[in-house]
Amino acid sequence: MSAATEAFLAMLAAERGAAINTLAAYRRDLAGAEETIGDLAGAPRNAVASLAQEWAALAPSSVARKASALRQFFGFAVDEGWRQDDPSGALPSPRTRRPLPKVLGHDAVAALFARAELEAAVEEPKAVRQLALIELLYGSGLRASELVALPLHAVPRDAPFLTVTGKGGTSRLVPVGSRALEALTRWLAVRPSLPTSRHLFPSRGGTHLTRVRLFQLLKALAARAGLDPAGVSPHVLRHAFATHLLEGGADLRVLQTLLGHADIATTQIYTHVEPARLVALVNSRHPLAQPALATRATSD
Repeated sequence: MSAATEAFLAMLAAERGAAINTLAAYRRDLAGAEETIGDLAGAPRNAVASLAQEWAALAPSSVARKASALRQFFGFAVDEGWRQDDPSGALPSPRTRRPLPKVLGHDAVAALFARAELEAAVEEPKAVRQLALIELLYGSGLRASELVALPLHAVPRDAPFLTVTGKGGTSRLVPVGSRALEALTRWLAVRPSLPTSRHLFPSRGGTHLTRVRLFQLLKALAARAGLDPAGVSPHVLRHAFATHLLEGGADLRVLQTLLGHADIATTQIYTHVEPARLVALVNSRHPLAQPALATRATSD
């Protein structure tokens, strides 16, 4: 990569506190663009415009992500004086629609947990770890990256909260229910003591369980529980946590805090998952839904 793009990535890490995964995504997108049109700090506008054709076969969401990375880079390049012009206007602007999150129903969640609890009954370490993992995914709504990277000292001592480091290095307190606390206690009793790892869920490599391995474990558990593995993932359990809390009457702002969303617009996607509940809410709470008021309004 060019020195300019490396400087941009360094700025994202130092000034914006971008997470490792975010930086990796920006690096891939910027490196791909430079492979096509050369050094972005000096690429002419017509070369930037040619990227639209290069990305023609990609999904709109992928094009939007790549274009966003380049727009931010070009803005940075202008601020630094590396470019006199900002060619961002030549980039494509596809319309993207945020997809509704996949959510497990209550019956599917119950089946998944029934299988995990059955397997953990013999106190075999891997089965107990599996139970603790899904309890935290569904019971606290953690991201997969947040869960696997939990340090051992994050386990609650005096209060039922986990200290979680989320995107951009932002920390938040996440409540841990009694079920999850019990599962954590069982896991700590059988957790292997590895001097090279201080993580709650260590790996034999000395670091921690990977997101890929967590994904594989959950898929395999879903299959054994009689569920379609394609519909089960760590993020699906996080979505189920949010959706089921909202169904139960949780406030959207509280949900935003629990999920670690910087923008409430991200949290609002869950209001579209249960339209029947929203219709029932309008019918029961709107003034004209009350029989007396509706009759009076009609007569007036």
